[in-house]
Amino acid sequence: MPEDVVSPESRATVYTTLAAGPEFRHEIEVKRSRFITVLHRTGDEESARSVLAGLRKEFHDARHHCSAFVLGPDRDVQRSNDDGEPSGTAGIPMLDALLKRETAPGVADLSDVTAVVVRYFGGVLLGAGGLVRAYSESVTAALDRAPLAQRRRLRICTVTVPHATAGRLENDLRAAGYVMAETSYEAQTTVLRLALPDDPAGLAMAGDRLAALSAGTAALLPGETEWIDVPLS
Repeated sequence: MPEDVVSPESRATVYTTLAAGPEFRHEIEVKRSRFITVLHRTGDEESARSVLAGLRKEFHDARHHCSAFVLGPDRDVQRSNDDGEPSGTAGIPMLDALLKRETAPGVADLSDVTAVVVRYFGGVLLGAGGLVRAYSESVTAALDRAPLAQRRRLRICTVTVPHATAGRLENDLRAAGYVMAETSYEAQTTVLRLALPDDPAGLAMAGDRLAALSAGTAALLPGETEWIDVPLS
């Protein structure tokens, strides 16, 4: 389960990205031109530009390598490039396809994604409108098929309890629907770790639930936040 410590904290506490794993590729053909879309999960501009550089080498004989990427939980880094296509006909439609992608009804929160569309010209001019549609549809079609994951900012909290009661309490917490992180063992106690939604109300509710499950003998100690992937159902 990919995770990383967040600093500084973003305004967003949840967003959608590509599921961890290899890049995703999809190809469409429009009037004999091939449009090969490559989607890659990237966490910063350097990684995004490295993806583009690698695809330029792989598809060195293609006429265009157009790109767009959106980065960060708040989606505050957005870039696009037409790579020789008429201005505004490739990179911006690709970026719009990323930004406007609904990951749930009324929710557009896709981020940390780089899209590169490699075009092999088929000999038929598409015109400005045709290019806009082709590049937009190429990215959209790839996103329709790509595996996605929800990225949630969770606060890692610890609960220190005697060894004798740790197993039962951990089972009770799991049964209550809490996400358990790594457990550690000390000489006299067990340290349970819970990954909880990073909001005051959620933390307070978890504290109350823990007190009830432990008959008031265990307390919740909030720690750092981490971004954790949660598979989409």
